[in-house]
Amino acid sequence: MPLVTSTELFKKAYEGQYAIGAFNVNNMEIIQGIVDAAKEEQAPLILQVSAGARKYAKHIYLIKLIEAALEDSGLPICLHLDHGEDFEICKSCIDGGFSSVMIDGSRLPFEENIALTKKVVEYAHAHGVVVEGELGKLAGVEDAVKVSAKDATYTDPEQAVEFVKRTGVDSLAIAIGTSHGAYKFKGEPSLDFERLETITKLLPNFPLVLHGASTVLPEFVKKCNDFGGQIGGAQGVPEEMLLQASKLGVCKINIDTDLRLAMTASIREHLVNNPADFDPRQYLKPAREAIKNMVKHKIRHVLNCSGRL
Repeated sequence: MPLVTSTELFKKAYEGQYAIGAFNVNNMEIIQGIVDAAKEEQAPLILQVSAGARKYAKHIYLIKLIEAALEDSGLPICLHLDHGEDFEICKSCIDGGFSSVMIDGSRLPFEENIALTKKVVEYAHAHGVVVEGELGKLAGVEDAVKVSAKDATYTDPEQAVEFVKRTGVDSLAIAIGTSHGAYKFKGEPSLDFERLETITKLLPNFPLVLHGASTVLPEFVKKCNDFGGQIGGAQGVPEEMLLQASKLGVCKINIDTDLRLAMTASIREHLVNNPADFDPRQYLKPAREAIKNMVKHKIRHVLNCSGRL
């Protein structure tokens, strides 16, 4: 089965009031764990690659691994570039086989963001590829994305309407209080659902995206720390908030930190309990299983997309 775009996936998600998991991938075991989970749950799937992942694993290796996942699973998979920072990286991914790209011009003034996003949209659509734009800035750190709390700004609903109309984007990442990384909230978790509802009413049937939406499951943080880690004060987005967002037009929820925590917690535990092991397969096999189990939990209890194929 070839790669698919997110167009039909989002249409079904919007109508069904559920979200599709967009999981960041960096290596074979992460891809296998995610895909095996989606296959068992019969869930739609977006695999996304950041600029950092392309530098780490190389574009060609990731493409071939995902080609293998398509052949092995038979799932409809959308391959998405996460946080493309300029036209050149988006063009490279479009030319290199991706079915979806994100152009992140949120750091730019409004008019410059529109101009850059429109340029990417025109090139992508001419090649059968869909585009996600971003309006508003999320605080936090993820790969090359670093935004301080004081520089984070929520998405303006009226600007969102203008942005979508003038750029022709297929989906829009908005800022309503989520953030990148494992340290999302210093106090009580809170998302601006009033703002989300306003944007949804102004952009009916248009798919919205939440970045920085890992729940930072406490059991993984605890396991990391129990086996030598130093992850203090980590806090993510509560699952019930993500479920609520999926009923208000959010069709795509990005998950990266939870994958990292699940894998790292499993590896730390294995190496502490099995100090004589030095074959990477001995600790990567349970790590892959940990990712699979975590993704299955997300599909069932956060995304509500089990059995939606």
